[in-house]
This record gives sequence, structure tokens and C-alpha cells, in this order.
Amino acid sequence: MIEQRNFYINGAWVAPAKSRDFEVIDPSTEDICAIISLGDQADTDAAVAAASAAFPAWAATPPAERAKYVKAILDQYEARKEEMAQAISQEMGAPIDMARDSQAPCLPWHLENFLTAFDQVEWIKPLGPHAPNDRIALEPIGVVGLITPWNWPMNQVTLKVIPALLAGCTIVLKPSEEAPLSSLLFAEFVDAAGLPAGVSNLVNGDGVGVGSQLSRHEDVAMISFTGSTRAGKAISTAAAETLKRVTLELGGKGANVIFADADEKAVKRGVLHCMNNSGQSCNAPTRMLVERSIYDQTVEAATDIASKIDVGPASASGRHIGPVVNKSQWEKIQDMIAVGMNEGARLVAGGPGLPEGMNKGYYVRPTVFADVNNQMRIAREEIFGPVLSIIPFDTEEEAIKIANDTPYGLTNYVQSQDGARRNRMARALRSGMVEMNGQARAAGSPFGGVKMSGRAREGGVWGIEEFLEVKAISGWAAE
Repeated sequence: MIEQRNFYINGAWVAPAKSRDFEVIDPSTEDICAIISLGDQADTDAAVAAASAAFPAWAATPPAERAKYVKAILDQYEARKEEMAQAISQEMGAPIDMARDSQAPCLPWHLENFLTAFDQVEWIKPLGPHAPNDRIALEPIGVVGLITPWNWPMNQVTLKVIPALLAGCTIVLKPSEEAPLSSLLFAEFVDAAGLPAGVSNLVNGDGVGVGSQLSRHEDVAMISFTGSTRAGKAISTAAAETLKRVTLELGGKGANVIFADADEKAVKRGVLHCMNNSGQSCNAPTRMLVERSIYDQTVEAATDIASKIDVGPASASGRHIGPVVNKSQWEKIQDMIAVGMNEGARLVAGGPGLPEGMNKGYYVRPTVFADVNNQMRIAREEIFGPVLSIIPFDTEEEAIKIANDTPYGLTNYVQSQDGARRNRMARALRSGMVEMNGQARAAGSPFGGVKMSGRAREGGVWGIEEFLEVKAISGWAAE
């Protein structure tokens, strides 16, 4: 069992101010796999003080030098990437092959993309030809608190830490206490990369503790948070007193609109995407909207596909899905499956309880509901598990209405061979992202939503600009 009670503050591993042990549970076995400490106000204050002291020098460090430090973090990952995959698999239940192929590689993917985007940033530029003595300068906002989730731990850590560092900010990272091992390893990468003391700090803790302390702290200029909409509201409220910048990447209830002319792989693609990571992705296409003329055959196909998805322990190799992260999440998913059945949706795959042959671990049966209407709770609430709702529609206009009738607005999906229709749909859907015909967004594309999905934009130039202030200068002397 791993024991790592220390925090990374001011370039050193330091003991917590008070002893507050927290047990990290392996969701595949329900056994304790690690013990960490939860931080106290004194730990938060120490980390913020270190970041504040380091900020002036780091902000003044030439951008090219900051980029060298970030590249050194990548070198550390390449030397220890198997450790990262193992940590993610154990702490949150991603099957080991997925952890190696999808979860851990989020770090090099985003880091390298940010380095490319970094070269496009104009730190000081003319306002325009009409104002030859005006300049627009981009400057780091200051000390930022980064609060990250457990479902894609390295994805979110990299999407926040790397652009903040490149922008010239100093940071205090609070990873999820449910999945802290990967972030502790990341802090080791930072330390080995030689970043100046105080530039990057890590304090473990929970939301009501360290999370709230960072949100309220008068010396923290910005909070970047990824997690539930409920927690995002609480953070916004706590941060309001100090008027700090808050960027939120929250939940989703993505619609996957499948027209009759969709390609033959559209249904399989949609079901597998929904079930990927055991349904624990904010951008999962959990509402499958199907044109009525192909509805029955789509339900049949989705049922068959979901029924063939294997569920197994994270330590096993293969293309199965693993457990969900903890007992409370498992119970919430079970409650929502019961809600769907009570609401009158037709259960066609999966259902309540553990998968056959399992009596331990937080495993959920891949579940599909047909004949769902958009007013049912299973269609409106984010379940965050492997549960798909299938909803019929008759016209393009009705599909748009159903898709947009949600408090969320993160990612929507369109499946059609009609290019003009795809383009119309892409413009009409109210979401931060639209993916069509299985084509993933390219490197440098921003990730983020609208409405209750938050309004952060992570990735690419936009992801770096989140951590920058814009300064307007007049009377600039010609050089």
C-alpha cells in the first residue's frame, strides 16, 4: 500500500500542518490502496504564500525559458509513463490498457499541443494601424488555484497546469482526493524538471476544505475548476467575495443525433463512446436521438452492442470497461437506473445490480433505455455512468429542439451523410463543441461548454489565454 502524506510546497515535500489521513480506495477491489493527507488552512496558506513569493520572478522569466521547463516535465513523463498508467488505473479504475493508451497519454498530447500554441501568443502587439502608439500586452494573472477531478485525472491536470505555467502564472494544485496518486507523481515530474521553488505547488484535500480555502483566498487571483455543476456553483459563490476570475468546466448531457442516412458504424460508435471510461466523461453522448424511420433497428443494434461490452477489473488487460470510482457514485447510478425503470423507459440492456458473477467492486452493467422522452430524469440529469437513453425524433427541427432542451451544453454529436444538414445542425446546436460522423476535434481545438456546462475554454491558444490579463497601453515609444 502507498503512503504519501506529504504535500509539495515551495520546491520541497513537506508534512501537513495537522494529521488528517484519507484512505484511497481501489474501486476494482474496494480495498485501501493508498493513504494520503487532507490539507488544513495552514497548508493552503503556505502553498499560496510560496506561489505568491515566486510569482514576480516567474512572470518575468522569458517565455522561451518557461517553455524549456515545461519540456523537461515531458521528459520526466516519458521516463516514467508506465508508473503514471498504473497510478491512474489503480486510483480510479481505468482498465490498464486504457490507462496506458488513453488516460496517461493525455499528458504528452496536451503538453506538446500547448507548446505549439505557445509559439502563436503575441505578448505585446500594436492595437492597429489607426493607433501607432498603442499596444496590447498579455500578462499572467497571478497565483491560480487549480482544482481537478478524478475521472480523467492527467487530462485535466495537464490542461490546467501546463498553460498556467507557460502563461507565467504560479499555481496551487488541488487534485481530487479520490484519485490523487497520478497528481502526486506529476508533482515528482515537476520537481525533477527543476522548476523554481514555489512556482508549482500541490496540496491534497477535499472540496469543502482546501477547495473552498483556495476559492476564498485573497491572494489567489484565479480559480480553474473541473467537476460537477453543483460544486462549480459553490466555488463561484466562494470566489465572489474576492472578485477573482473563475473558469469552470462542468457537466454535460450530450445529444448524439443519428439521421437515417448515418453511416453503418454510427450506432456502435455512439454506444461505445457513451460507455467509454465506464460512462465517467462529461462529454459522453448519453442521449441518442434517432430518426424514427431507423429507430427500431437502432434500438436493436444498441442493445446488442451494449450486451457484448465486458466489465472487469482495472488490473486486467483487454477492451472491457472497469468499475466506477467509488461506492457513492455506484449507488447514484443504481438509483438513476431505478428512476428510469419507474419513469416508464424500456430497459433493453443491463439494469440494476452488479454484473453477473461479481460480488465485489463498484461495477455497473452497461445499460440502455429505449422509448425515453426528454422530460424523464434519465434524459435531463447527468448520471456519470454507463447508461444510455434512446429518444426518437421525426424531423431535423424536432431533433434540434430536443437536443437543446437541456440545462447543459458541452458536446453534441451529429451522424449524417448530408453535408449541408450537418453544417446546419452544427450551427443550431447550443453547445461549446459539436463532433460529426466520428471525427474528433483536432489538436489545438478548445474544450468547453455553455450554459450549466460552464464556460471554460481549455486547450490551444484559448487555454493559455485563460490565464492571461489584457493590458491596454497608450503613448508607447517607437523602437
